[in-house]
Order: sequence, then structure tokens, then C-alpha cells
Amino acid sequence: MAEVQGCELPEDLYYDVEKDTWAKPLENNIVMLGMTDVAQTQAGKILHVTFKKIGSNVQKRGNTATIESGKWVGPIPSPVSGEIVEVNDALLKDPLLLNVSPYKDAWVSKVKASDMSELNSLLTGKEAVERYKEKIMKGQIQCMRCSSQ
Repeated sequence: MAEVQGCELPEDLYYDVEKDTWAKPLENNIVMLGMTDVAQTQAGKILHVTFKKIGSNVQKRGNTATIESGKWVGPIPSPVSGEIVEVNDALLKDPLLLNVSPYKDAWVSKVKASDMSELNSLLTGKEAVERYKEKIMKGQIQCMRCSSQ
């Protein structure tokens, strides 16, 4: 796992750097998605998550969920077009998971992709880390985790 200014960036994920989201391809054209460490840092303490309904169709970069923090309300866009097949109900009970564990426990949604090749427009590995490094340094971002207390 790469780290820049305290921001964790798993190199096995696919990133939409502009939208600060990540994607992880699973079996059967399912793509798990979430918000990055950079996104959770910039949002601050996450207070609430609202999901689009399971079964909803979403376009690439269309909204799968809305995140609300003390200083920001915004969408979590999908990296691929398809159907929302699962949402992370744990975030309804404990939205702070997004601040504590943005890549493991706090995935946001799973989408059954209609076209897996849409992942090709995302960055992964060293290329993603380099692009994030530029963004983090330019924005003077220092990642940190909110405590779960």
C-alpha cells in the first residue's frame, strides 16, 4: 500500500482521482466502490449516508449514495454504468466507518457493471499513486483518521 502525506492508497484498486472514489472488480461483473482516504479527510467527520435503492440503474459517474459531513454534502459516484446490487448497511448504523476504514469496512455500494471496460478509464497502481501525489501536494492535503470515539 502506498502512502502520501498520511493518505493511504492501495495500489490494487482503480481510482477516479477527480471524483475521489475507488473501485474494486469482483466476480460476475460486480464492482465494489467507495470514497478514498483523501475524500474522507477533506469531508471531515461523516455524519450520515443515504443510498440509492438496490435495483436502481446508475450511469458511469452517476450517484450511488450521498454522504453528509459537518462541512460537506456530496455524491459518491459509480465508476461504471450498471445496476446497484448491494449497499453497505453498516454505514447506516456507523457512518464514521468511512473516516476510519475507507477501503475495507466502509465500501459504499456494489454495482453489476453493464460494461467492465469502463474501468479502463480509471487509474491503478503506480500511475494512480503518482496522480494522487500531485493532487495531495498541490492541495496541501494531510490525511488523518477521525477517531471512532
